[in-house]
Amino acid sequence: MPNALAHETSPYLLQHAGNPVDWLPWGPEALRRARELDRPILVSIGYSSCHWCHVMERECFEDPAIAAVMNEHLVCVKVDREERPDVDALYMDALQAMTGHGGWPLNMFVTPDQVPFFGGTYYPPSAARGMPAWPDVVRAVAEAWRDRRDEIEATRDEMVARLAGAAALAPPPDGVPGPAVLDDALDRLRQGFDSVQGGFGGAPKFPPHSALGFLLAREDGQGMALQTLRSMASGGIYDQVGGGFSRYAVDAAWTVPHFEKMLYDNALLARAYVQGYLVSGDAVLRRTAEETLDWALREMRGEEGGFFAALDADSEGVEGRYYVWTVDELRAVLGPDDGETAIAWFGATAEGNFEGTNVLERRGEDPPPEARDRIRAALYAAREQRVRPGLDDKRLTSWNALMVAALADAGAVLGRDDYLDAARTTADFLLTTMRAPDGMLLRTYSRGEARINGYLEDHAYTVEALLRLYEATFEPRWFLAARDLADLMIREFGDPEHGGFFSTAAGHEALVARRKDLEDAPIPGAQSSAALGLLRLAAFTGDGEYEEHARGVLAVAGAFAARHPTAFGYALQGLDFLHGEVREVALVGEDVAGLAAVVREQLRPHVVVAAGDGADDGGIPLLRDRPPLDGRATAYVCERFACQAPVTTPEALRGALA
Repeated sequence: MPNALAHETSPYLLQHAGNPVDWLPWGPEALRRARELDRPILVSIGYSSCHWCHVMERECFEDPAIAAVMNEHLVCVKVDREERPDVDALYMDALQAMTGHGGWPLNMFVTPDQVPFFGGTYYPPSAARGMPAWPDVVRAVAEAWRDRRDEIEATRDEMVARLAGAAALAPPPDGVPGPAVLDDALDRLRQGFDSVQGGFGGAPKFPPHSALGFLLAREDGQGMALQTLRSMASGGIYDQVGGGFSRYAVDAAWTVPHFEKMLYDNALLARAYVQGYLVSGDAVLRRTAEETLDWALREMRGEEGGFFAALDADSEGVEGRYYVWTVDELRAVLGPDDGETAIAWFGATAEGNFEGTNVLERRGEDPPPEARDRIRAALYAAREQRVRPGLDDKRLTSWNALMVAALADAGAVLGRDDYLDAARTTADFLLTTMRAPDGMLLRTYSRGEARINGYLEDHAYTVEALLRLYEATFEPRWFLAARDLADLMIREFGDPEHGGFFSTAAGHEALVARRKDLEDAPIPGAQSSAALGLLRLAAFTGDGEYEEHARGVLAVAGAFAARHPTAFGYALQGLDFLHGEVREVALVGEDVAGLAAVVREQLRPHVVVAAGDGADDGGIPLLRDRPPLDGRATAYVCERFACQAPVTTPEALRGALA
């Protein structure tokens, strides 16, 4: 008999619909039932590609006896953290306050009015490895609720205040920190940099997406970024056969990944590799960007539109089985000659580097291109005969916006029209299917239905993506949509008292606290994204209100950015743009392709570019009153809306941008 999750659309929630646990989705019904029964709520949070989430389901939630204990004492709520980042952020913050650590599955016990009082992550079905048995935890929580209610209630006010996150932080009296914060952050990044393997810190090691963008924007940081990009591309965290990145490496050398593939990682890293290619001219970085985006186009696109969320780490119930190889398998697929070439290239051994098998790395000398392509194609075809990892086929607005930005940048820089077409169709999907009648974006799409109010990250990422798509195509509709959405974002999410933006809109359902989140890990913080998008929009329009809203974010985030640069890398990108010599480039004329190529031939993090035929500004203020000279394609290069003399040749534009 299925439980109430059978009516949901999230693949993760549907995985639990057949559990004997009487699961409910997060919402009014669960809260009502908890009040009426006077029971604590178990908020159990995970996501479809989470290995230990699957383990706890098999061991505990599928066990009828354990489910009976849960149903007797609790109101049980299942949450997909990717659909409900607001609920996840609240209770992950609470868990970290209680225990000093976090992770998924996240199992938090809360009062009927949503206040958390006890939590943990994975629990086994019986006591093991120093962890209590899950049924014993449930019984102990029920006993505490019955017998020590006053102790639980005594912590309420303190916990609610903490759960507001950064919402209670007022901007410092000095406002946005000055340019010195960027140098301080760079010094701190140098101190934590792994000069052998790239990246920051030890195992487990995560791709430092946001910090990479900050480092690539500065000449004195590019070395760290390029070493990290090259190390990841040659390691096992990168799928050497099919392209695309896993979420993180369990070791410090990028060798053994946690095999799940997330859309957001691959969108952010594809952009970083395009930027790294522009900085270095390294063909390996270009190839890595293209292979990553080609993987996404091949394996992650939905017929209805948009990109799927993730591939699981597991197949056939075993982590990584789909991806790993023995040397005998390599020889059997490739034959004696290519087999030995591949074994040397990928550093494969009889002992292996992962449970007797090999996660393939690019550790030997690259074979000639024709041999490389032949080996990869043969291994890919053989791997396709295996049982594929599970697919989370929901589409999330914010993650799709990240992919729009990646495709737009790569399409424009690398001359890939297929990337630009994919960016256009995905942007259309976000602006139509993922749009509510009031203009707000929706969060998630699955099983033919778009649902759940969009969050700040959905709107902020989409504003940035639309601006990137405009700069890649010079089609005014994307700029106009970005500006309309930015105005809506300010109206619905802005904080008129302290500045910055709340994570949820004014009309969002009431949770125990209305949060602001600042950190840029593992994905760009929504506030940082809003700030950078608004700064770029201010450069396009000359509208100082956009910059003021961005300053409200950066004044608060900047106070932490220098001390914790890996956690505030996107805020640092915003500060770098704010303090940089921003150039506004207007290209006008019938054929501006040659001039646009000059703008795109280098990484120019402090440039915004608009283009039109000169007859009509298309609603883009940067193009207003800027005619072509003598009928020729013309470039106007401005800084803070003071313009140099217009130029008409690529060489002259290159000089004006120097």
